[in-house]
Formats: sequence, C-alpha cells, structure tokens
Amino acid sequence: MEISEGLLGPLLLARTVIDRSTALRGDSGWLERAWADDKTRVLVIDDGNTQIRRFSDGVEVVLRPPAEAPEGDRYLLGVDEDGVAYFAVRGPLPPGAETGGLRQIGAQLGDRDAGLLVYAVALEVWHTTHQFCPRCGSRTDVTSSGHMRVCPKDGSEHFPRVDPAVIMLIRDDADRVLLARGPQWPEGRVSVLAGFVEPGEALEHAVIREVREEVGIAVTAPRYMGSQPWPFPRSLMLGFFARATTTDLHCDPEEIAEAHWFTREQLLAELESGRLALPSPISIARRLIETWYGEPLPGD
Repeated sequence: MEISEGLLGPLLLARTVIDRSTALRGDSGWLERAWADDKTRVLVIDDGNTQIRRFSDGVEVVLRPPAEAPEGDRYLLGVDEDGVAYFAVRGPLPPGAETGGLRQIGAQLGDRDAGLLVYAVALEVWHTTHQFCPRCGSRTDVTSSGHMRVCPKDGSEHFPRVDPAVIMLIRDDADRVLLARGPQWPEGRVSVLAGFVEPGEALEHAVIREVREEVGIAVTAPRYMGSQPWPFPRSLMLGFFARATTTDLHCDPEEIAEAHWFTREQLLAELESGRLALPSPISIARRLIETWYGEPLPGD
C-alpha cells in the first residue's frame, strides 16, 4: 500500500495563523505601542498551563488585554493578518480558573490557539532552564522580546534550544506495522520508534541507526512525512516512514520492553478490546500510525 502523507490533515501541534514578526522583536517603540493597545492579546503561561474556556464543540485559550495581564517576562508571539499583536507572559493564573496544557487540550484547540500555546510553552521551558550563562555562570538578561538571553558579564548571546528527534513508522513487505512499548510505559501502551539525532548525523541515518539499536532490524528508504514541535521539553519531531528489510526483533531492554508486528486487522482488534492503547491524538506518532492504517483509530 502506498501511504498518502496528507490523508488525515495537518499535524495538530504544527498549526498556526500568526506571523512571528521577527523584525519587531527589537523595535522598542513598536513594542511599547503594541502593549498599550487594547486590541493586543496576552496569553498567560504558568508551568505549561494556561487559562481555558470550554464550549460544546471545543476549547479556546483565554486571551487578555495587556491591562489585565500579570507582571512577568513578556514574549512577543507575533501579529495576525488584522494587525493584532499577541504576547505571552509568564505569571500566575487566576485562582479557581479552569486551566489546561497541550497534552490535555491541544487536539481541541483551533489553529490560532494551538500555535500560540505551543510557542508560549516552548519559550517558557527554555527560559526556565537557561537562566545562567554557560560560559561564566552569570544570570542572563531576557532580550529580543523573549527570543534571546544575553550575559551582562561577557556579552555572550544565547538562543532558544531545539532538539531534533526522528520518529518513524516501520513497515515490512507484508505491510505490517512495528509498534513497541518503552520500559517506563504502562502495559498495553504502544507507539512507533523514535530517537534523538546525534551530532554530525543526517536525519535518514538517524532513522536507520535508531531502529537498528532499539529493535535490531535493518530498514531502508526513509521517507519524510512532516514535523511538529514537541515542547516536552524542547523537541522537534521529524516524522518518517521506512521499510524493514529484516523482521526478527531483538529489543534493547534499556530502550524497549517489547515490540511486535501488527496487521491492520490485528491492531484494530487489540485497540477495540482495550488490550492496547495508542499515543495521544496530538502526537506525530498517532498521525503516522493512522496514516498507515488509512483512517482514525479508536481511543485516546
């Protein structure tokens, strides 16, 4: 079966309708005017969560005018086609307010809110874990509207870090899919294989290496499917399909607790019985599996 990458629509955490407006990050005059504009909207982020509002058909992020935003570091997220500026602020959420993070609500958000929340979470995580200069240990200052930190002692500049990781759906010549469970996962939870790209390594080589290391099989013809940010804490997941040229599995016990080949009929039966569970609908892993299957699969 030939897989059509666009079969199931866009990846849920790769959606956005906001222009990132890079040129405005250092424009202090524009930033002041934007913050004074009642049309500007602010997303308050606190440890990966934000305030949300539920409707019968979905969820939206509660965005506030600047006058109602708490004190805290401001990150410019961009400007929409109507000229509305969007910021994120690290700060406390209202007591008693309903809140949520990407894992819980990402699949229910519209394109604008999904893009804003992914962006805000990624920046918050980086700032939380990179407050000191790696050269001299001095506390760094936030600049460029949250997109750079500068050391006041040695002048070095530091930018948000992104860790590339390949994630791959492996099929054999019988069009079976390979799914595995990590040692830290509960019984029955399975996914495709994944791993970080090493220094000096091409993405295709990372696919081949990770599959060989984790389950001991050889694959060929890695084919790119798409990518999406995964800010848990700072990954960029690069999705691939590849074909197995061997099928005898030899799992690395530190990485893989068990791995099995499934036909479409076998996988559906296991999911419907509750014996297996797939990754969240917001994950690129779920999209890879459902693209191979040909339609959405049951369960969250």
